[in-house]
Amino acid sequence: MIKINWTPSKKQKIALDILFDRETTEFFYGGGAGGGKSYIGCIWLILSCLKYQGSRWLMGRAVLKSLKESTLLTFFMICNEWGLKKNIHYKYNSIEGIIRFFNGSEIYLKDLFAYPSDPEFDSLGSTEYTGVFLDEASQITIKAKNIVMSRIRYKLEEFDLVPKLFIASNPSKNFLYYDYYKPWKAGSLPKYRKFLPALVQDNPFISPFYIENLKKLDKTSKQRLLYGNFEYDDDDSVLIDYDKIISMFGSTVGEDKIKYLTVDVARGGKDKLVYMFWQGLHVYKVEHEPKSNNKKTRKKIEIYCENEKISRSKVIVDEDGVGGGIVDETEGVKGFVNNSKAIQDFNKEMEIHLDKYAPKYNFKNLKSQCYYRLADYINASKISIYSEIPIEIKEELIEELEQIKRKDMDKDAPLQIIGKDIIKQNIGRSPDFADALMMRMYFEVNKRETGFFFG
Repeated sequence: MIKINWTPSKKQKIALDILFDRETTEFFYGGGAGGGKSYIGCIWLILSCLKYQGSRWLMGRAVLKSLKESTLLTFFMICNEWGLKKNIHYKYNSIEGIIRFFNGSEIYLKDLFAYPSDPEFDSLGSTEYTGVFLDEASQITIKAKNIVMSRIRYKLEEFDLVPKLFIASNPSKNFLYYDYYKPWKAGSLPKYRKFLPALVQDNPFISPFYIENLKKLDKTSKQRLLYGNFEYDDDDSVLIDYDKIISMFGSTVGEDKIKYLTVDVARGGKDKLVYMFWQGLHVYKVEHEPKSNNKKTRKKIEIYCENEKISRSKVIVDEDGVGGGIVDETEGVKGFVNNSKAIQDFNKEMEIHLDKYAPKYNFKNLKSQCYYRLADYINASKISIYSEIPIEIKEELIEELEQIKRKDMDKDAPLQIIGKDIIKQNIGRSPDFADALMMRMYFEVNKRETGFFFG
């Protein structure tokens, strides 16, 4: 019988009460750096392995190397503090990535990065778990979270347990924000989910030098990592409000019956060919595929127009690069040239809210103009997207729209958004879904195309 001599702090006791209750199945402990989030996750796994003989647990992070260099070291530190000796009370197989306790309980270390070569996380295999701890979940996709959640069913009835997912992370504007933090703040978090704020001050063993270093960070990093602030956006160059991006999904706006099709053509590499279907300002379907040849793309556009009853005059295709051939050879469709001259005259009489951006509505090019109009429409809740959109498309679109920022804010120059090359550096891919969304604005800024020109 192993006796643990450890007294939890008040915050640690609250966290452990949630981790061992029978009501909560998803628990997010999130906030500032150094708040002891990983520490609690490791403690939960150790106590559970000792209590439930022959149980099986998962400790996951986006990158296995980071898990071994950080979270696993915390695990070993706690074992040492509690008198649990390696190769006596537990053994660690670094090749298999498994920690085995003397009583048959196991902890599997898993890499949960969303690799393009493994979109369904088949690398996880069919292993079932008694519970899961996801550390630094800001780097994990909601799909990874959902898949591991579906695997929590090992010996639950035997141990009289409910499925339990413990998530630890610093503030992030991904699913952690809109599935946990935001509903918690609004008082609408469902009973099976719980959120507990974490602050660096919650850690009784934190070095005062660590806190002083956090105070020296830039403003945004300080808000996130020192104060645990999930509402940390302070970048005035960001065009679209995050909450407004989230609110697009599952809503329906307007009564316009006119249908549109916007097509962002893949140029190579990891770019996608995106078809976005609209009724008015509501996206009702999105299709995408890897790069395709012009002949197949033209044929698909023709089929989509026929099946969806879309007039070719309401189809717009990215004309830059290979898209030019598609526009030339597909009768009736419009071409979108990103760097072409903005249609500035048609902004002045529109009831929009661009004043804080552009009192004179002077845009560098058509793409910038349409992205500013898109930002205006999203911020004014004028665009909606169907609720059944695949989760991976939703996540990518949200991430892409967050990247839309004004370029050279401090200069007295025509309004322009940052280049695609910078966005690719930030998120590792081209903003193909966002571009398809943006091109719909061509028909809004160019009212001659819709018959509502205010001259």
